[in-house]
This record gives sequence, structure tokens and C-alpha cells, in this order.
Amino acid sequence: MPRFYHRGQVSNRKGKFDPNDEERVKHTKISKVWELYEDYEVKKPRLSFFSFSPRQRLERYLGLYENLPFVWRMLKDIGRIRACWFYLGVYLIIQLALSLAPAIQLWYSGQLLKIVETAVEKRTVDKQLLFRIASGRIASSLAELVLNHVTTIVVRPLNSQIKQYYTVHMFGVLARMDVPTYDDPLIQRQLEQAFPSGSRNSIVWRTVATCIHVVTSAIRLLSQLSVLYSVLNKQKDGLLFAFLSFSQPLLAWGSGYNAGIFTRVWAATTRNVDYIELSGLRKSVGDSAHRKEIVAGNMWEYMQAEYKRCIDVLGEDAVEFWDAFRYLRFHRFPTFLTILRQSMKEMPQIAFTLRAVQYPASIPVSLTSLTLITTTVSSFSNTLFSFFNETGFITETFDAIRKMYEMIDLPNRIPDGIIPYPENQQALQMGISIEFRNVSFKYPESKSYALKSVSFKIVKGQLCVILGENGSGKSTILKLIGRLYDPEEGQIFVDDQDIKTLKLADLRRAMAILFQDYTHFPLSIKENIALGDPGHSGDMERVTQAATLGGASKFIERLDDGYDTYLDRPVRDYYSGLPEGTTNIFGRAVDFGRVRGAGGMKTNEATSLSGGQMQRIALSRTFMRSLMSESNVGLLLFDEPSASLDPTAEHDLFERLRLLRGQKTMIFSSHRFGNLTRNADMILYIHDSVIVEEGSHNQLIKAGGEYARIWNLQAQAFL
Repeated sequence: MPRFYHRGQVSNRKGKFDPNDEERVKHTKISKVWELYEDYEVKKPRLSFFSFSPRQRLERYLGLYENLPFVWRMLKDIGRIRACWFYLGVYLIIQLALSLAPAIQLWYSGQLLKIVETAVEKRTVDKQLLFRIASGRIASSLAELVLNHVTTIVVRPLNSQIKQYYTVHMFGVLARMDVPTYDDPLIQRQLEQAFPSGSRNSIVWRTVATCIHVVTSAIRLLSQLSVLYSVLNKQKDGLLFAFLSFSQPLLAWGSGYNAGIFTRVWAATTRNVDYIELSGLRKSVGDSAHRKEIVAGNMWEYMQAEYKRCIDVLGEDAVEFWDAFRYLRFHRFPTFLTILRQSMKEMPQIAFTLRAVQYPASIPVSLTSLTLITTTVSSFSNTLFSFFNETGFITETFDAIRKMYEMIDLPNRIPDGIIPYPENQQALQMGISIEFRNVSFKYPESKSYALKSVSFKIVKGQLCVILGENGSGKSTILKLIGRLYDPEEGQIFVDDQDIKTLKLADLRRAMAILFQDYTHFPLSIKENIALGDPGHSGDMERVTQAATLGGASKFIERLDDGYDTYLDRPVRDYYSGLPEGTTNIFGRAVDFGRVRGAGGMKTNEATSLSGGQMQRIALSRTFMRSLMSESNVGLLLFDEPSASLDPTAEHDLFERLRLLRGQKTMIFSSHRFGNLTRNADMILYIHDSVIVEEGSHNQLIKAGGEYARIWNLQAQAFL
């Protein structure tokens, strides 16, 4: 099957490409998801080459045995997929039939050769026999054409069901990974190998198809070889002709032809909200920037459920553009011209037979034999080389299956606890107590301590501010409280219970965390805020209330699409060969500058918001969780929540947080001194990974230490 590529190149044609121009542009709805706008140009093929190394293939065969348990597990998983065995059975029957087709056609060719021999020797021909043989030859060829078409029909739902089943597994693997596991470079490489991006077919389907093709290729070879030998053995010098005919493709083995690249003016986009959300969710769990919020916010179960919902709604249409485009080109039943062309391909041999019958003395049988041998040996050699290639790929596909299941079974590095938390849900309204006892921690692959022998206790309902310069360890304390990491030394207690003994999902459900390096998800603003409380994601009233509390509602309402605005549109538009005058398409600007460097053209899909506006959206997500789920959250953690806010916005934010927190425990990390620290119940002043001062604002001022010195320096700046 030809492969198609997209290239973001600019056409020499002047003017611009307008998808809404119905007179010049053809609009095709490919599926529920994709829309294609076409203005055809020239279609061009190209050549490609591949190499063959027998030694490398022999080495691959040796690894088959250790991968067989994973392949067996794969087969059992496939058996659980709805209707999969039916399609797989139909596919297998068709492939077995197709494997016998070359031998059947060869047998008919041998019968035609016998008719020629009889005509030469006896000067007579059985016309009825000739008609039956010729008709059978054409019928077998047409049957092969139809079976190949049915194969394309069966493969799509089969591949789609397998791919959807495993893509949900893949999404779950990515979504459930904790931060230390996900950040490991080795795990990242293994993920890319186990779940390659942009793959048209699933690894599982490629494995199944390869195994079936190896078996059917073996059957095809044996059947062809049997019939070919019976035909050639009766012909003078038949085996010699076969050897000579076989030598040419043998020497040419290793070269191939790949047609499919073409140049045209076209564009494609999607407006399907479910597919855009699906793509955004997939992009979110695959980006390490979102990992902390997904883990700390306990979002993964909701995100996986929402991802599955989108998959179920879209069904077979939940595919990338190029998959949908290939199906558009190849799913149609062969046209009358295609059928006629397939039939006419067999006519030269039939015509040669008729001519031999008409003038038997002028055409030696040996010439007919040579023609037959040349065509059949060419088919046989192609089958043989295909068999060698497919058997070589078996080890690769089996190895990919092993890697896939190893990643599915990969445990998180943060072990789950066994004790439910809390025992009394209403107790969360009074806050959560936190205690560190001689806690030390180093980040993976770091030689220096981020925290060293840190001890403190925050009682229920307190407002605590952790102060210190950048890199002092403030954010690390919050990450350890959320169990994004575990300390190397010491213990952390939550309500006087070892934090490691508590169920992770319960613990994180009782907390709301906003990190300094907050992220925005490649979803709409509404969905970005709603992720703070996935259980109420459909409640627009709560979303707007959270946006108001986060200080984001005013600028959101001024946006053209309001809460439906995408911060970073997760689905790209595809197009190529656009005229020079095209600067905007589908409502998004075209960036020609990136085309020539990256080899692909796409629109500028990100929304331009300031750092402060982006932080307010992240704050709104925290408000959605902490203030809308009052009975579920007892601890609020804010890591530099005002870093991108102006002084007025910062003051308003702190006042809203103080007044709306009720009696819950609230912990801030900041490098700023001000009204927040003045009202704090406890201040932890941290320097160089160690807490050097602890107490209220008045206590620390009276102590005259480092806190008092910096406070006085800042105060003098405003005198």
C-alpha cells in the first residue's frame, strides 16, 4: 500500500487558498472528525530503497523464545475485545484463500500450456476446455481482487478495535505514573519504544498481521512450488528456464518502489470537540510539565474516564488525519476500469494461446513455456522474498510486544499506603496537621540536598508561610507533603499518621496544591479550570465562580470564545502547497517561517495571554478544587501563587484566600514579605535547605534574626 506524506511547502501560484471558495475548492467530510479541502496539482511517485542483512535477521530469531509469554498474553487480551475474534477469523480465512490464489492461477496457466502442446502435436483443440480454463483463470484473478478489497474492509474495524483497546491501556499507563517514575530518562525512552507516536497501526495489530502473513506466505510458497514443479518437470529445459528466470529477481532483491508522495494545494482541519478534547487529554498526560498537577490533583482517574468517553463517542473515527485520509483513498470498491484492467492483465497469455492454436507450427512450445516460467517464477520469487522479510520482522514485533507489556506492568516508585484517610470526612473542615521529623531529601540525579534535617509542626487550621530565597527548598516541602516524592531520611506525619501509610488517592483528594511552575493544559479554559474538581466538571456555574475567585473572569469574558477558548489548541491543522498570499486559514494565522525548517506547516494555535492571566487561570483551577469541594479538602498548598501578579492583584488574592479558607490549614511558600506574613500563624524561614527560624511575625521581629533584618530592609524601601 502506498504511503502518503505531508509537506508544508509554499506553491508558486499567486493569490491565496480559501477553503470557503466552493467554485475552486472541493470539500470532503472524511469522518466525524476531519474535513478536507482540496485543490489538486501534480501527483508524483518516488523511489526508496531498503537493505537486507541475513546476519542481523539470524540474531533476531534467537530472541523469539523469551518473548513468547508476552505474545500469549497479547492473544488472551485480544480475546477480551468485543467482536475481535469474528473479524480476526474472517481475516484469517481470507488470507488463507489469498495464499492459495497464486498456485491456482499457476495451475490454470499450466492447463493453458497443455492446450498449446495438444494443438501443436495433434492439430486440434478442445474449445470447451479452452473456454473453461480461460474463464477460470480470469475468475480466479477477479476473486483475488475482491478478496483483497474485503481485506481492507475487515482490517479497519479489526485494527481500530485493537488500537482503541490498547490506547486506553497506554493512556492509563501514562496518566497513573508518579513524578519520579515519569521523569526517569530511561522510562521515557522505554515509553517511546513501547508506544511510538504517530503510528498508523497498533503494535499489537502489526504483530498479529505479521504472524498471519508469515503462515500464509509459507502456504503460498509451498503451494506455488508444488504446482510450479509439476508444470516445469514436464517441460523440456523447464527447470533451467526457472533457474534463469529466478536469478534476475534474486540479484535485484533489496530494491523496492514506493509511490505515494504527491504535491497539491490542500488543507484539513477538525472542529469536533470530542476529538479536540481527546487530543488535549493525550497531550496532557504525555507532557512532563503537567505531571505534578495530575498526580497531586488526583486527576488521572477522571482524565482516563473522559478519554475513554471520547474514544467511545468517536469509535473508529478517533484517528489522526493521515489515517482518515488513507481510508478515504483506499476504502472504495474497485471501479469498473480497475476490474477491466485486472482482467486484461491475463489476456496476453490467453491471446498467445489462441495464436498458438491458430498457427501451431509457427510458435514453439518452448517459447510458451518460457513465458509461463518467467511470469510464475517472478511471482514465486516475490513471495519468497516477502516471506524472508516478514520472518525477519517477527522478532522485532515480538520484542515490541514485550516492551509494551513491561511498561503496562511498570510499578510506580511512590508506594501506595493501605490506611483510608480521613476516618471522618467532616474533620477536614477543621484542617489537617503536618509534621516533619528530621526530613532530608535529594532530587534524583542530584548530589546536593534540597532539604537537610528539616523538622517543624503545623497544627490544624493554621496559616503557615514558608519564606526563603529561590532554591532554598520551599517548593520541595510542598511536594513532599503531596507525596510527589518521598524523603530519603526522616518521617512526615499527617494528622499524627505516617504519610506513607495513607492511601495516596485519599491523601491527595484532601489537598489542593498550586505549584510555582504551574501549567496550562492543552484544553479549553473551561476545562482547565474544571480539572480542579473533575467531579463537577460539567457545572458551568461553579467554573465561573472559581474564575471569579481566581481573578480571571473579566479577561476570559473579553475573549472571542470566552471560556471555550483553547490556551493551546491540541489538534493541528494540516495543509500543503498553499499560495504565497495565504496568511490565515480556519481562523488561525499561518506561520510560513516554521515550514521550511521543520518540514511541516501548521497554524499558530496558542492563545496569547500574559503570565499574570495564565497564573489566574491556574489559581481558578485551585479555587475550583479547594473552595467548591469544602467537605473534601482540608489542606491548601500554594507555591509562589503571586509570582506573576501585580501588587494590587496580589493583595486581592491573599484577602480572598484568607477569608474563604475557613478553618482549613493553608500553607504558602513565598520569597516576599508583606501583609500575608504579618497575618500568618506560623512562619518558617528556610535558607540553604535548612529551617533557620520559626515563629509568628511578631516573635521573629522580636528575635532580631535574619527574618527581622530582611523585613526592616523591605520596610525602609517604602519610607
